[in-house]
Amino acid sequence: PSLFQALHQLYYDPNIENKNLAQKWLMQAQVSPQAWHFSWLLLNMDKVPEIQYFGASALHIKISRYWNDIPADQYESLKSQLFTQITRFAGGSKIVLTRLCVALASLALSMMPEAWPCAVADMVRMFQAEDSNVDGRARCLALLELLTVLPEEFQTSRLPQYRKGQVRSVLAQECGSVFPLLEQLLQQQDSPGFIKQKVLKCFSSWVQLEIPLMDCENLIQAAFTSLQDPELFDTAVEAIVNAISQPDAQRYVNTLLKLIPPVLGLQEQLRQAVQSGDMETSHGICRIAVALGENHSRALLDQVEHWQSFLALVNMIMFCTGIPGHYPVNETTSSLTLTFWYTLQDDILSFEPDKQAVYQQVYRPVYFQLVDVLLHKAQFPSDEEYGFWSSDEKEQFRIYRVDISDTLMYVYEMLGAELLSSLYDKLGRLLTNTEQPSTWQHTEALLYGFQSIAETIDVNYSDVVPGLIGLIPRISISNVQLADTVMFTIGALSEWLADHPVMINNVLPLVLQALGNPELSISSVSTLKKICRECKYDLPPYAANIVAVSQEVLMKQIHKTSQCMWLMQALGFLLSALQVEEILKNLHSLITPYIQQLEKLADETPNPSNKLAIIHILGLLSNLFTTLDISHHDDDHESTEVKKLPVQQGPNPVVVVLQQVFQLIQKVLSKWLNDAQVVESVCAIFEKSVKTLLDDFAPMVPQLCEMLGQMYSTIPQASAIDLTRQLVHIFAHEPAHFPPIKALFLLVTSVTLTLFQQGPRDHPDIVDSFMQLLAQALKRKPDLFLCSNLDVKAVFQCGVLSLKFPEAPTVKASCGFFTELLPRCGEIAPVGQVVHENGKVLLQAVLEGVGGQASRSLMDHFAEILFALNKHCFSYLSIWIKEAMQQDGFPSARVSPEQKETFSQQILSRERVNKRRVKEMVKEFTLLCRGLHGTEYTADY
Repeated sequence: PSLFQALHQLYYDPNIENKNLAQKWLMQAQVSPQAWHFSWLLLNMDKVPEIQYFGASALHIKISRYWNDIPADQYESLKSQLFTQITRFAGGSKIVLTRLCVALASLALSMMPEAWPCAVADMVRMFQAEDSNVDGRARCLALLELLTVLPEEFQTSRLPQYRKGQVRSVLAQECGSVFPLLEQLLQQQDSPGFIKQKVLKCFSSWVQLEIPLMDCENLIQAAFTSLQDPELFDTAVEAIVNAISQPDAQRYVNTLLKLIPPVLGLQEQLRQAVQSGDMETSHGICRIAVALGENHSRALLDQVEHWQSFLALVNMIMFCTGIPGHYPVNETTSSLTLTFWYTLQDDILSFEPDKQAVYQQVYRPVYFQLVDVLLHKAQFPSDEEYGFWSSDEKEQFRIYRVDISDTLMYVYEMLGAELLSSLYDKLGRLLTNTEQPSTWQHTEALLYGFQSIAETIDVNYSDVVPGLIGLIPRISISNVQLADTVMFTIGALSEWLADHPVMINNVLPLVLQALGNPELSISSVSTLKKICRECKYDLPPYAANIVAVSQEVLMKQIHKTSQCMWLMQALGFLLSALQVEEILKNLHSLITPYIQQLEKLADETPNPSNKLAIIHILGLLSNLFTTLDISHHDDDHESTEVKKLPVQQGPNPVVVVLQQVFQLIQKVLSKWLNDAQVVESVCAIFEKSVKTLLDDFAPMVPQLCEMLGQMYSTIPQASAIDLTRQLVHIFAHEPAHFPPIKALFLLVTSVTLTLFQQGPRDHPDIVDSFMQLLAQALKRKPDLFLCSNLDVKAVFQCGVLSLKFPEAPTVKASCGFFTELLPRCGEIAPVGQVVHENGKVLLQAVLEGVGGQASRSLMDHFAEILFALNKHCFSYLSIWIKEAMQQDGFPSARVSPEQKETFSQQILSRERVNKRRVKEMVKEFTLLCRGLHGTEYTADY
C-alpha cells in the first residue's frame, strides 16, 4: 500500500484487521531508510494533522533510536529544518507541534555538550528573535513546549548510563537560561493565564532534573502566589510538590525552612475550602504540606532551634488527617497523610537516646492525639447514611480502615502499653456511662483500635486485656459492623486466651451465638477457628457444646462453602486434643449425616447438582482431616511439656473413619471416574490426611494404592498422580509400607507411557504431574529406576517430548525431571546408559527451546539442564553441542556461525561450574536467537 493509503486505513477504516495491518506496515515504514525522505513531505501544510503527526513521529523515532545512522555533517541542517518546522507549526496543530518539539529535544540530548554546546540557550535565543510571520505569543508557547518536553525526553531517553550523567549536569547548568525567563513570564501583569499555566508546567518538568532547590526558590514562591488563582491552582500544586519532593532537596535546609511559612500561610485557604466543601482545593493544599513534611522530616527535625515552626507544620498535617467528613464520600484527603506519620516516627526513633527523649516529650502527646483522630476517622457513618453508599465506596472505606489499622499498629511502637491503657479507659467510660448512651459507631471504633494492635503485637504482658475481656460481654450488639469487630477482637486475643484459659468462658458463648448469624459468617467462623487452634488443650470441657452448635449451623446450611470448610478445620483442631474414644464418638455424630447423604448421592445418576453436593461433602471431610492431628506434629507451643497428652495407642481415629467410608468413596468414584473435579476431591481427602498423619497413615496404604491404580488405569487424571507423588515422598524410606507404592508407581508409569503413544497433547496437566512424580522418585527413591519393568528409555523420551509443550508449567516440570535425572548417571546404570545413548536428543530439544521455541521465562530452567549435562556428561556434551550447532539455521536463523561458536565455547569453558554464569549465557544467547538483543525488550530482562 502507499503511505497515504496505509495512514487512511489506520485512522478511518472501520475494519479492525485492516487497521492492525496498516499499523504494522507503518511501524516498519517509520524505521526504514526512506523515513528521512517522506517525513518532511508529510509535514506539508496541505496535509491533515493526523498525517503530519505521523511524519513528526517518524522523525522522532529516527533521531531517538537510530542516532548512529545520522552522519555528523548533517546535524546542523537537521537542526535548522526542525527549528523551521516548529516555527511553522507554532500557530498550527498542537499535537504535531509537540511531536516536533520532542524530536528536536531528542536531537539536542544526543548532540550535547560537544556538538551543540549551549543548546538550551540557543533555543531560547532562536524563539525570542523577532519573526514577523509568527505571532509573539505563539512563538512563546512553542518555546515553552520545547523547554517542557526536553527534561521529559531526557527521563525516557535511551542514552547510555555515562552519557545520562553527563547530559543531566549540562541541563542542570542550563537552567540558568530557562528559569529567569519563566520568572519574568509569571511576574508580568499582562501574561495571560494559559501562558502562566504553561510556565508552571515547564518548571515542574525541569525540577525533576535534580536542580539545586535554592535555584528554584523564586519560582516556588511565584507558584505559591499562583495558588490564589483558581485557574492555575492545580498546576501550581503539581509544580510545588515536584520541587519539594526531589530527593536532592534535603541538602538545602535553609531553603526548606523558608518554605514552611508559605505552607503554613495556606491554612486559611484550607479552612475555607473545607467549609465550602471544595475537595479539590483542600486536597491540593494537603499534598503540599505532606510533601514538605514527609520528604524532609529528618532534615527539619534536625533544626532544633526551629522546632516550633516544624511542630506547626505537623499540626497542619494533623488537621488534614482529621479533615471533617467521611472518607471517601465527603473527603479524599486524609488518606494522603498516613505515611507521613510513619516517616516522622521512624525519624524520631532514629535519633540517639538524649535527642530522642527531647522529641518524645514534644511528640508523644501529638501521637496520642493522632490515635484519637484516626479512630474518629475510622468510625462508620450513621446507618441511614451508610445505606446510601455505593458498594465501591464501601470497599474504599474498608481499605481505608485497614490502612488506619496498620498505622495504629505502627504507632504502638512509639506509645507502647500506655496506648492500650488509654483505649481501655475510653472504652470503659463509654460502656459504663449511663447518663450519655454512646453510639455503636464510637464503641466499634475503639474496639477496632484494640483489635488492630492485638492482631500483630503480643499483648500477653498487658494488664488491660483481662478488663477488656470482662467488658466485651457488656457491649450491647445492635448491628453487624459492631458484631464483626467484637468477633475479630476476640479472634485477635486467642493467643492471650490460651495463656489465660479461665477467661475462655467469658467470650466463647458470644462466638457460638454469632455462628448462627449468616451476616457474621466470616468473622464468627474465623474467630472460632483461631480459638480452636490456639486454645485446643483447654477446650475439652466445651467440646460437646462447640460440636453441637457447629453441627446445627452446618445442617441448616447457614454458611457459604468456604466458611463451612473453615468450620471443619476448627473442629479438627478441637478434636485433636480429646481422648481417642471421645474423638471417635464426636466424629461419628459429626460425620454420620454426611455419610448418609453421600450414600444416597452415590446411588443417583450423575448430574450437575448432585456433583456439587458430592464435592461439598468430600471437601468437608478433607478440611476436617487437614487439622485433626493427635500426634501433635504442628505443636510449637512453649507449654508443650505441661499440656502434652499421653501418646495414643491403637489406630488413628482418622484412619478408622477412612476405613469405614472407604467402600462408599470407591462407589462414588466408580460413577464419577471421568469427572476430574470429583476425582480431585476424593484425592484431596487422602492427600490432606497423608500430609497430617504422616506415618500414622500406613494402615491405609495398601487399599489406597490399589484404588489409585484402578482409577488411573481406567481414566488417567492428574490428581491421582499427585497423590502417588505424596505417597512416594512420605513412605520412600519405610521398607514395610513401600511395596504397594512401588507397584503403584510402576503402574502409573506404564499407563502414562501408553498415553504418550496415543498422543499426550490434550493432557498437559497429566504430563506436568507425571514429570513431577518422576522427579520426586529420583529425589527420594532413585532405585525405583533399577526396576527391570521400568522402561527408562521410554521415560526419557517422554521427558524430551514434554520439553516441547506450549504450556510453561509442563515444560518447567520436565526441566525439573532432567535436573534430577542427570546427576544419577553415575550411580544408576540404566539411567547412565540411556543418557549416553540419547542425550544428544535432549540437548537438541533444550537448544530448540533456547532458540525461541519456548517462553523466555523458562530460560533459567533450560540453563539448569545445560548445567547438569555439563557437570555429569561433559565429554559427551562437547561432541553433541558441536554436532548440533553445525545444522544450518539451528537453533535460530538469526544467529551467525560465529555467535553459535562463541556460545558453545562459553558453555564448555571453565565458567561452566558457575550456575549463575550459565544462566546469563543462556539469557544472552536466547536474545540473539530471538532478534531482541539490544532492543527495548531486554531492558526488563
